[in-house]
Amino acid sequence: MAPDGSCAAWAAVVVNYNAGEALRACVASVLAEEPGPELVVVDNASTDGSVEALLRAFPAVRVVRSGGNLGYARAANLGSAATAAPVVAVLNPDTVLAPGVGLAVVARFAAEPDLGAAGPRLNNQDGTVYPSARQIPSILDAVGHGLLFFVWRDNPFTRRYRETGADPARPRDVDWVSGAAVWLRRAALDDVGGWDERYFMYVEDVDLCWRLRRAGWRVAYEPAGTVEHLLGVSTAGRPYRMIAEHHRSLLRFASVRFTGPRRALLGPAAAFLTARGVLAMAHHRFAAARR
Repeated sequence: MAPDGSCAAWAAVVVNYNAGEALRACVASVLAEEPGPELVVVDNASTDGSVEALLRAFPAVRVVRSGGNLGYARAANLGSAATAAPVVAVLNPDTVLAPGVGLAVVARFAAEPDLGAAGPRLNNQDGTVYPSARQIPSILDAVGHGLLFFVWRDNPFTRRYRETGADPARPRDVDWVSGAAVWLRRAALDDVGGWDERYFMYVEDVDLCWRLRRAGWRVAYEPAGTVEHLLGVSTAGRPYRMIAEHHRSLLRFASVRFTGPRRALLGPAAAFLTARGVLAMAHHRFAAARR
């Protein structure tokens, strides 16, 4: 139900883990949306007082306490199950919705019955566009991006994978959109069995969009709505664990994606991702030392 008791057109699920004051800013932006959506915050056992501060500011906000740090996908499923609207948005706690984003994205679902997921335009704090709508890369592009990204960010493999040449002002169909702010048709989400809870952090959005498209649903980028993303508020304190989780999730998705004879690629993929994870940790340490 919407805050005024009517049936809401969409629901917002905010997944929180130690997001600090960013959580209040996110929730305030959701509450400012007109017409008002359902709202639930799923807290993965935060210890920073972020939920308590939120409830002091907004006592009526519904909070689902997961009982532990269960990961993003499990929390997203818990929040979705606690809401009833036909469209459900899952949001990072370090996102801030621009006015009208919910209305703009939900309008796409009303007009396009085969649309399963839609992502808004994501902006960085400085106003630049974050490449949130991407391809699922070919093996060549995945390897090229993985090898070159740290030393040559604008390499052709990364450009293709991130679709950085696309006009950010134009809507388009894509392979996947970032789970930092994604609107989902509930019927489509139910059709594929929800978020895959085997992913703890990262790549669960790639996997979900991949399964939606395999089930016949479309995935779209909708720039009429804008969301600011602070990036990494909940993960900044554990960078090395997050790098390891990212590469573990990439391998899990490879194990889902590679079927038949292509499963022979899983061994080389595991070796490549392990090496890249070590490289990513070294790069992070070097960058932190320079700062």
